Amino acid sequence: MKGKKLLKYFGITVVVLIIFVIIGKSAGFLGKDYLVKVAVEKSEKRTIVETITANGKIQPETEVKISPDVSGEIVELNVKEGQEIKQGDLLLKIKPDIYQSALERMEASLNTSRSNLANAQARVLQVQAQFKQAELNFQRNKKLFEQQTISQADFDNISSNYEVAKAEVEAAKQNVNAATFAINSSEAALKEARENLTKTTIYAPINGTISKLNVEKGERVVGTSQMAGTEILRIANLNKMEVLVDVNENDIVKVSLKDTAYIEIDAYLGQKFKGLVNEIANSATTAGALGTDQVTNFQVKISILPESYQHLIPKNAVNIYPFRPGMSATVDIRTETKFNVLSVPIQAVTTRIDSTGVMQEKSTVEKSTGNSPDMSPFDNSQGQKKRKDKNDELKEVVFCYKNGIVEMFEVKTGVQDNNYIEIVSGLTSDSLEIVVAPYNAIAKKLKNKQKVEKTKKEDLFNAKEMQ
Repeated sequence: MKGKKLLKYFGITVVVLIIFVIIGKSAGFLGKDYLVKVAVEKSEKRTIVETITANGKIQPETEVKISPDVSGEIVELNVKEGQEIKQGDLLLKIKPDIYQSALERMEASLNTSRSNLANAQARVLQVQAQFKQAELNFQRNKKLFEQQTISQADFDNISSNYEVAKAEVEAAKQNVNAATFAINSSEAALKEARENLTKTTIYAPINGTISKLNVEKGERVVGTSQMAGTEILRIANLNKMEVLVDVNENDIVKVSLKDTAYIEIDAYLGQKFKGLVNEIANSATTAGALGTDQVTNFQVKISILPESYQHLIPKNAVNIYPFRPGMSATVDIRTETKFNVLSVPIQAVTTRIDSTGVMQEKSTVEKSTGNSPDMSPFDNSQGQKKRKDKNDELKEVVFCYKNGIVEMFEVKTGVQDNNYIEIVSGLTSDSLEIVVAPYNAIAKKLKNKQKVEKTKKEDLFNAKEMQ
């Protein structure tokens, strides 16, 4: 009896719940479908300019760093920073006393070597005369020895004297050679001392401007013969300037020589200058600690075209340069331009994983003009096929809106600018309504064939702010 009562109560409860659900749905307070609000924008054919943005510093195309070859105290400084100079102008002098003494010492050493050579040559004449006498004596005694007139001991003594005299002649000749080599060595040392003395006076190697001056009169500098030496000053040609920027390794493959670039300089806000890529580094520079935080960049040099900043130079002005080395700049390098290509806003493209194994390979969307009213431009059942993706690869997709539903299409993208991205394949028609907001819904919430509510973008964001 107890079980029958429980079953009866259970049946009554189920019936009541069913009636409640039916009444709730009809009344509109239960089971009401929630529709995601989306904003749409039509796909169009546009001109897209792909750019790469990089930051860097302005520097002269030609800049020479001047360091002394010799060490010493600066006793004369004839230039100041910002001064215009010509090739051959005297820049500065280093105290020459030590190098003058070294030159005089080398001159004395050379004179000594020359005296030694003269002495060696006189010695040669002396030993040659002695050798001639010893040779005649040897020839006479040789005949006497053959006639057995002198003893063997006397002949041996005379033969020994003859050989000694002969060896002395050869030794004297070698002394002459040694004295000659000593002169050559002294002459080389003298030449070096003379050059060192000359290097105490430094002249301008090129025309230009003193862009940097690191020393003052009275300071001591170190020559390049000793380690790196002291950088005294820099001479730059400020008529030709360039921007040195760091481009990330992911973008460097897109950059080519002679690419057009637009340059913004912090000192001239609101103005853009034109430039051309003139050099791309082959080796990378790294910044940051080793590991995942390390950033790999490539240096790119961009020449600033003079005609783009002529308006900054007053008429009839002389030696006026609007740009200075070290100024900060931002560069937009135009790597590729495509005209009249199908495109959609960047935020309309997202990535999804084809976890179901079904993804539309190619859209058969066509313009609805001329189609039957019952024929949907999104009816691409013939273009669908089942596919099992073992790796669950990410696919680029967009959502198209039509009659209150969105349909997901796999696409392939091309170049992009700051606002739009090229659709290479997946959509074969322009003027389609593409979902562009909210991005959270595009990236995560929307599904294929989902019902949505279309609204204006400004109303969509206003509603969000109110919430």
